[in-house]
Amino acid sequence: MPDSPASTTPVLVVGSGPTGLTLAIDLARRGVGVRIIEKSADFPRSSRAKGPNPRSLEVLEDLGVVDAVLAAGAAPLPMRKYRGGAVIADAEPFAGLRPTPDAPYDRPLMIAQWQLEEVLRARLAEYGVRVELGSELVALAEGEASVTATLAGGARIEASYVAGCDGGHSAVRKLLGIPFEGKTDETQQMVCGDVEIEGLDRGFWHQWFDEDGAVMLCPIPGTRSGWWFQAGPETDASGAPVPPSLAGFRRLFAKHTGLPGDRLSRAALLSTYRVNERLAARYRAGRVLLAGDAAHVHSIAGGLGMNTGIQDAYNLGWKLARVASGLADPALLDTYEEERLPVAAEVLDISAERLRATLEAIKKPGGGLDSAVGPGTNGLGGGYRWSSLAASPLATPRLRAGDRAPDAPCRDAATGAPLRLFEVFAGPHFTLLGFGTGTARALAEATEAHGEHLRAYGVDAGCPGGLADHEGHAHSAYGVGPDDELLILVRPDNHVALIAPGGDSRAIAAYLNGAVAQRI
Repeated sequence: MPDSPASTTPVLVVGSGPTGLTLAIDLARRGVGVRIIEKSADFPRSSRAKGPNPRSLEVLEDLGVVDAVLAAGAAPLPMRKYRGGAVIADAEPFAGLRPTPDAPYDRPLMIAQWQLEEVLRARLAEYGVRVELGSELVALAEGEASVTATLAGGARIEASYVAGCDGGHSAVRKLLGIPFEGKTDETQQMVCGDVEIEGLDRGFWHQWFDEDGAVMLCPIPGTRSGWWFQAGPETDASGAPVPPSLAGFRRLFAKHTGLPGDRLSRAALLSTYRVNERLAARYRAGRVLLAGDAAHVHSIAGGLGMNTGIQDAYNLGWKLARVASGLADPALLDTYEEERLPVAAEVLDISAERLRATLEAIKKPGGGLDSAVGPGTNGLGGGYRWSSLAASPLATPRLRAGDRAPDAPCRDAATGAPLRLFEVFAGPHFTLLGFGTGTARALAEATEAHGEHLRAYGVDAGCPGGLADHEGHAHSAYGVGPDDELLILVRPDNHVALIAPGGDSRAIAAYLNGAVAQRI
């Protein structure tokens, strides 16, 4: 029997990878009831994605898990490139980067996907939510006020909204009949797996690129002898790729490294990777939404897959929470596709270009995966200037509405304690920054009217509870001059919502009562 209407779940998340877990945490911390189901009987132990990029690390900080993630992972390793078994070159693509006041994370983190998922599941459990394993979605039926999700075995879950975060083979997307347009390049294949190897220097990401194939081995952080294994596949007499196996991995290892094949003692989670480039035609169908690989897949070059999914969930979380809680009109959910589908299309282009650059680089001795690192892969340049939620004519020399809101080290004006802007932003609320003493009245009025969902801070404005920009980093990052009087409203996903003159509290009220509110 289906759940009774009284037990309707506000949001059902389908899929417990990084995208689904991020969304579930974001909803749960906002007090929204959520269930998360996973068709697998056990949690996967695959290493798969190699870790979050700088923008995803900012998201994970807001979710309260970045310290645990950093402790479980490791900084990117130098890449050692070989040709004919000999060392040709070492490369450190992130060596020249340093954290800056506006961007505290300067490089991606290496962490096995299963380790990241463990951290996220632990955080979700703090809100009393646990992944429901062995729950395979087989049908969806949308009614007037809810969606009925039917599981294998006949159990049904009634939910106000459903989020499909169930990967490239998404059952949710298929049940909705949403086209997944693009291409699969069968000529670009790679065999992958997690292997155990002894006697190889774990201080490098080793890359053997030869004219007749390649092997790439990267040590898995937190393990003694675990490695990510990637290689061009073996082929049979007809030239067809051979499925991955322990014996095949040993042959490829011995062939390209010149080391004994039996040093590779174990191979698990074997798979064949093909370059897929596909984008869902839409991200929303009524009360059902798509995120992560369910909505877009692309080349692994640049490491953007998991990261784009995490950032999808971060964009969707606050909007879905407001709608599910009755604080906003369901039309707010249309801005999720409006903002994130163009980002996914751009990611397709970036990853395709990074793949092209890498394939070109490895034709020559010394070329390697460092060519996959390039513009757009850190995730920090993204924004939503085109969005209907960014209809603000005022801008600064550094920022426009829709841009990522920068970090900056400040101090608590009352206590002198260090306080970063990202710490001020953290949580489910909007944040209003007032630059200049003339913003004090607008900050007070906004707090009185919207204090339950808004936190307001004067930046060197002489306001109680304000921030001292003691080194000028906040003014610099936001492009605000010393004599400027500006209000900057920051969304719960740390993007600039609105820039207004310092005394214009009506613009703040209009935004919070209109663009992201329940329309009567």
